[in-house]
Amino acid sequence: MHKTNNPLSCFLSESRSLLRLSLPIIITQLATQGMAFVDTTMAGQASAADLAAIAVGASLWVPASLLLRGILMSLTPVTAHHRGAGHLRGITRDLGQTIWIALMCAFVLVLYLNQGERILTFMSVAPSVVPIAHGYLVALAFGVPGIALFYTLNSFSEGMGNTRAPMVIALIGLVINIPVNYVLIYGKLGFPAMGAVGCGWATSLVYWLMSVMMWLYIRGHHHYKTLLDFTLMRPQWQRMSALFKLGLPIGINIFVCGSIFAVIALLIGKLGANHIASAQVALNFSSMTYMIPMSLSFGITIRVGHALGEGHAAVARLRAYAGIVLATLMSLVSVSALLLFPQQIIAMYTADPEIVAGASALLVYTAIYQLSDAVQTAANGALRGYKDTRLPMWFACFSYWGVALPIGYTLAMTDWFIPAMGNRGFWFGIVIGLTLAALFMVARLVKVIRGQQSDTEPMLVAMS
Repeated sequence: MHKTNNPLSCFLSESRSLLRLSLPIIITQLATQGMAFVDTTMAGQASAADLAAIAVGASLWVPASLLLRGILMSLTPVTAHHRGAGHLRGITRDLGQTIWIALMCAFVLVLYLNQGERILTFMSVAPSVVPIAHGYLVALAFGVPGIALFYTLNSFSEGMGNTRAPMVIALIGLVINIPVNYVLIYGKLGFPAMGAVGCGWATSLVYWLMSVMMWLYIRGHHHYKTLLDFTLMRPQWQRMSALFKLGLPIGINIFVCGSIFAVIALLIGKLGANHIASAQVALNFSSMTYMIPMSLSFGITIRVGHALGEGHAAVARLRAYAGIVLATLMSLVSVSALLLFPQQIIAMYTADPEIVAGASALLVYTAIYQLSDAVQTAANGALRGYKDTRLPMWFACFSYWGVALPIGYTLAMTDWFIPAMGNRGFWFGIVIGLTLAALFMVARLVKVIRGQQSDTEPMLVAMS
């Protein structure tokens, strides 16, 4: 531990530590999100209808996958606790119970995805898009058990303090996804050209492969393989219930943040394929850039939590504020890219002039909300470190569902105050909602920090 009173030195030292911790998580998140990016860009080269089908299909799948991932993330802190206590039987038992939870959740999601056509028709999505989107969702349903297993094993690995293995496997999955997409989307090597539906099959196959690779890694690891006692992994309903109750609030929090964009994509479905495609370009690229502040927020949670556990309130305060500043500074990179290179970004998705024109306007709004999104995400991560999660969840619900969506819908789809703005109205609502969320989260963090008993030590920075 190194003492210093220089604020800049403190910030730089903490930033280095946070980046070392978060970098494997960032790469893993970018790799998994990169698969969606590859799907979108390659489907966009097939046709506007295929790009639109990916957009509306993802609007049904992504919120459900976020909820699934959050539920299964409960295994990470549980495993970490068992590992710290040397309770190896507990690690084995809870890994097994979480696998059973993952399989049961996967069964429900398979049923849900197979109802995609009815849901999209009810949402009045353009009729030309519905059959393609339904085919994409049916193909994706095949891979849901593999996706659930990968999420589970990923959470286990992170709980054991190993973030590199999921990172490597995610990168392998991303590399494999590209040629499989190429073959199935465009009809190569004797396969029919399936367009967006081919993306669904490619994603399913790759996630099954990733889950198998992760399982083989765990089975072959000199330490992990001793934990695979299948007699301890049989269903234990009481323990499963406890793990599910622990993970569900995490899943709801993540779901609330991600679902707003999915609902907007569905509402835009009423405007036609070109509007859907323009929105998907902005949404998909924004999802890619969001992986960085989100991953940093996970690191901030860990750093703040460790400091509080050691009884260093001043260090926790430093880590919280330094994390927010670092996330904000890193968001300036994406802001610059969106403002300086919009045409190059759009060209990765499509060359259709109508889509290019629509997406260009949306990318400006996307650049504006990058800063507030980074601030609210990092502040939320710090609040999790302080074990303050309930009120931030309500802040998110209100900002997204009570402000961003109503304002966006009013401006985009109605003439109540001004002539309907179309897609841009939704993005204007997002800017307002995320800015409000950032203000709420920072204000709550300041209040929570002030409520902590002041640390009598000078400002310290842990170099670990």
